[in-house]
Amino acid sequence: MRLRPEKLASHLEQTLAPVYIVTGDETLLVQEACDSVRSSARRQGFEDREVFDMGKAADWQQIMNEANSLSLFAQQRIFEVRLTSAKPGKEGSQFFIDYCQQINPDNLLLVIMPKLDRSAQSSKWFRALDEHGVVIQVWPVDTAQLPAWIQRRLRARGIDASQQAVEILADRVEGNLLAASQEIEKLGLLSGDTAIDADTMSAVVADSARYNVFDLTDRILAGDQAAAARTLRGLRDEGTDATVILWAVARELRALLRVSEAVATGRRTDDALDDAGVWDKQKPRMREALRRLRTGQLIVLLRQAAMIDRMIKGLAPGSPWLELTNLTLSLSGANPLHPSNIRLTLREQTI
Repeated sequence: MRLRPEKLASHLEQTLAPVYIVTGDETLLVQEACDSVRSSARRQGFEDREVFDMGKAADWQQIMNEANSLSLFAQQRIFEVRLTSAKPGKEGSQFFIDYCQQINPDNLLLVIMPKLDRSAQSSKWFRALDEHGVVIQVWPVDTAQLPAWIQRRLRARGIDASQQAVEILADRVEGNLLAASQEIEKLGLLSGDTAIDADTMSAVVADSARYNVFDLTDRILAGDQAAAARTLRGLRDEGTDATVILWAVARELRALLRVSEAVATGRRTDDALDDAGVWDKQKPRMREALRRLRTGQLIVLLRQAAMIDRMIKGLAPGSPWLELTNLTLSLSGANPLHPSNIRLTLREQTI
């Protein structure tokens, strides 16, 4: 059974499933979903909790032995299994299948794992968990959704804030939900019954923006040039390696080029996106980028990425960060073949 995180509270008020799977890469939302399950389980008598961090050398038989043994201190127990990968391996896969075949009503299994890819979701072990339990897939809150998300959290905390104040908070904590939650808690202590306006928000809230390469590629694909440039600057200031950024941008470039070439031969865009392995959530951004970028332009931009790679490795002169900025502005802008692209391409041909 699949369940959206915002529906979890109402679900737990009505029932408690024997198995819960919380999957996703947004730490705060994953933690809150797990806390909700734990709290509901404790209210229903699950007083004992055992945590298993399952790395490469994990002993899955130990969990099965514990699940089949009687507890000396509590009749009902929570078994919390934390995975560092969405692929539990052969032994882990078999454990989940076996566990679902002999579920003990006195046990609650809580599985926490990173975001699942398509192959994991179609696996036998995941289908077993899905059939016998509840799957909560946590998705990141993107830039466009962040103000509304913050407004809901403020209201839940009893804080009245103007729309401009909300937008200031969203800008200051961009990409960092944990920082947003902390700032909202701080506002709750400081504001009392006073409405929060823009000036108050600016004075109270610290700049807690956190950037990652996937924010950058999302903004590039969406054509949000200003936000893409700001994210790139944030990544640089936080010390992110230029190689990691180039890898993420070049990956999207190659996917765009594959889709563009396929569409040029007569393939439907949706089919070409599926063939390129593009997730459903990412497809609208890819379509937006494909409306701006032609096959020839993508080839030139990919050559620019290749030159930046040589700069990073010290095999070509120039500033990788300057050219990464040019590449970011080109990909996210309305005119991708600006002079710096052409200059870089000519320089590449002469080295």
